[in-house]
Amino acid sequence: MTAVLHAFPSAEWVAAYEAAINASDDYRSASTEWTHGSVALVMPAQPAIGVPDDVGIWLDLDRGVCRAAKLVAREDAQQAPFVLTAEYRFWKQIIKKELGPIAGIMQRKVALHGSLPIVVRFIKSAEALVDAATRVPTRFLDEAT
Repeated sequence: MTAVLHAFPSAEWVAAYEAAINASDDYRSASTEWTHGSVALVMPAQPAIGVPDDVGIWLDLDRGVCRAAKLVAREDAQQAPFVLTAEYRFWKQIIKKELGPIAGIMQRKVALHGSLPIVVRFIKSAEALVDAATRVPTRFLDEAT
């Protein structure tokens, strides 16, 4: 039996991501001191692959726990203390571990709104969040099914 693939981005993918974050011992141990608020991941619209509007993923993170994760409008996502914005192709590379989140910021493939020193201090947390994303069975909208 094969795993159900969740379209990225979708409410189902985000729910599976929240579960993967909370199942991650690595994330929990790397993030026990995270008290800096929510993190939002933003993607500009990609109508050609079925993402007609800008979309955000809101992660309510606190002390090693994801208290909530939800799909939100860009305007809502931009209220988070930390906002990472990238084109779909770069999020896909991050989820596939072809691009690290910090490397993406440094290469200007990912725009950061928030404190870079805090993000760098929590690099292990960022890596654990990516690891959690790789555990979500994902169907990328720009790939044939």
